[in-house]
Amino acid sequence: MADTGNPTYASLAPANPTIINGMANVDLPMMPIAESGGIGSNGHLPNINSPASNSNVSDLPSPQTPASDVKPDGYTDMDKSTMIAVIQFLKRGNLKVTEDILRKECGFFEPVDLNGATGALGEEGEVLAAYKTEGNPAEYLDAYKALLAFVEKSLDAYKHEVSGVLYPVLAHMYLELIYNGHRSEAQELLGACAGVQETHHQEDLRNISLVTTRAQMAGQPLLNTLLSGEYTTRMSRDSLAHLKRFLADRSSGPVPRIIQDRLHIDLYDGQPRNRHQVLATQGSITGEAPRSANKSKIYFGLLKEPELQSLINEEEEEDDVDKPKKKKPKKDALQKSKKNDPNAPPSNRIPLPELRDQDKVEKSRIYRDSLRRVALGRDTLPSACFYSFVNAAHNVCSVDICDDSSLLAYGTSESTVIVQSITPAKLKAMKPAEHLTDIDKDSEDVLVRMLEDRSAETQRLLLGHSGAVNSLCISPDRSLLLSAGNDGTIRLWSLQTWTCVVILRGHVYPVWSVQFSPHGYYFVSGGHDRTARLWSTDQHQPLRIFAGHYSDVDVLEFHPNSNYVATGSSDRTVRLWDCSTGNCVRMLTGHKGPVTVLRFSPCGRYLASGSTDCKLLVWDMAAHGTILATLSGHSQTLYTLAFSREGTLLTSGGLDCALKVWDFAKVTEEGREDDVTNTSAPLEDKSLLLTTFTTKQTPILFLHFTRRNVLLAAGPYNG
Repeated sequence: MADTGNPTYASLAPANPTIINGMANVDLPMMPIAESGGIGSNGHLPNINSPASNSNVSDLPSPQTPASDVKPDGYTDMDKSTMIAVIQFLKRGNLKVTEDILRKECGFFEPVDLNGATGALGEEGEVLAAYKTEGNPAEYLDAYKALLAFVEKSLDAYKHEVSGVLYPVLAHMYLELIYNGHRSEAQELLGACAGVQETHHQEDLRNISLVTTRAQMAGQPLLNTLLSGEYTTRMSRDSLAHLKRFLADRSSGPVPRIIQDRLHIDLYDGQPRNRHQVLATQGSITGEAPRSANKSKIYFGLLKEPELQSLINEEEEEDDVDKPKKKKPKKDALQKSKKNDPNAPPSNRIPLPELRDQDKVEKSRIYRDSLRRVALGRDTLPSACFYSFVNAAHNVCSVDICDDSSLLAYGTSESTVIVQSITPAKLKAMKPAEHLTDIDKDSEDVLVRMLEDRSAETQRLLLGHSGAVNSLCISPDRSLLLSAGNDGTIRLWSLQTWTCVVILRGHVYPVWSVQFSPHGYYFVSGGHDRTARLWSTDQHQPLRIFAGHYSDVDVLEFHPNSNYVATGSSDRTVRLWDCSTGNCVRMLTGHKGPVTVLRFSPCGRYLASGSTDCKLLVWDMAAHGTILATLSGHSQTLYTLAFSREGTLLTSGGLDCALKVWDFAKVTEEGREDDVTNTSAPLEDKSLLLTTFTTKQTPILFLHFTRRNVLLAAGPYNG
């Protein structure tokens, strides 16, 4: 990337973002090339292959354009746009020989002269030049008003689906006028027609209106997105036939041409959707998710638990010597949790670390706590404990609580990380070097004795970042801590020596989120460079780069089986990535604002997401990513979600200083495993909200259920 003060963005190539190895035209430094085919010979996930190494140019979809659009040079406008995208891809991959051959064979591809200077805007100018220059600019407003009138007069059965073309047609009309120097006509068009658009498009239209000259069009993120990927709108066959009748009556003009060249109509069989159903899947800056993006099979089941019965029985005998034992129910419950899940991935699909003895002990404790867990539900609400940070209203940026609820870590805007013990036990630390000589080297418990130095401290301060600490995550075994900062670095801290082990610099801009895998070893990060990266604790280079979002990757969440990663972005989409292949297997649209929080259900089938639109959406991963429910009740941005340990309740919190408890068991009972073509509306039932806990002036930044289902919450007091 160029060494500038602002982020660099992808070329404005009108190419489908999923066709180039899932890279979505993001300008990334080339990674070392490893053999493809999933897991490498060394047992670890190989580094991601560079797009140039295994992408086939012939795999690009060939557009189908009516013969009437063929130009004298033998190429259609869509042919030219596609060839421009292919040549730009070859250029970024340093495939100069192939690029030169393709340029020679095309013949028509020449540098574009913008503002009288050849190559003034580089590759962006070449693609922007695809905008038409002929036609009367005064006709644009009349043409769009005719489209509006057609939509308004349409029957309700078709009206709501065909209205999906209004925003993209208006945006491209404005850009065409600006590109061709008709500024006054463009502003008149936007001023007259922007007010009739949906609310979630208003901010995008305001950003577009700031572009008033051709030179300003290059490098704009939103314009980049509009031109680099087709805007998708979903229609039934009846709605599309209704729209085609209107376009046939107006075969000339900007509206039919823009719909033909710039929009992607995702056709489905079935009844047209009503307004509520259409709005449920709209919101992304690229329209709705195409159905083809959600057809891949995913393994949402949980991995089989290891055999720990003998270890559990030994601990029970030590703790419950005088208590009557009920071995049969406990054994049955344990065996039930060990059954093979038919939806689970193969155990060797991705390499996971072998369980150590201390890991087995920890898992036995988790199982024993589950036997003493309070069963929560509609009639049994959780007890809640709130941790408030005093005098830290504008200081605390991130919070995390470890799985066993013994440690709380928080990061500040002053570049510090603080780890706090929230149990009576003190923080453990390695013994000083001068004391190690006193340890009997022949002792079997030498390592334990080295770690048994319990200092009088209940809090530790970690310094190292040079910017705000945006995200924290404690490893499942509580030995490591991840921190991500505005300085573009990820730091891995040891919670035994209380030092920084390694600094990872894969991201070149601020890192917004980090997350450990539930099985440890792997972790994922996301940031302002619009990518998420998969790492392991024993390597300093990323194993995978998940690129496809059109804006910042703001939040991340590992699937409970560690085979998938969910990412939420400012482009208002949620994507699910396969850690084994690096492919995007789900693209979820429906939020009307940047996605701020994600959480998988304990069973792994459902995903809950929150956004700045104050809505909480529940997605079914098994049913091709359909929306099960839309939960409304918050008045400000959501920042945290937590499922109860058995998955019957879902809690949410945010900037409105309210903690809400939802009946998730009812959501899953009423949700159906619909086919991808099903257009049923998501569930919206006010009775799903069970209760609300309010704080005086404390936003809720983090929620966590203990292993026995006590709800912990944390946030900075804003008084």
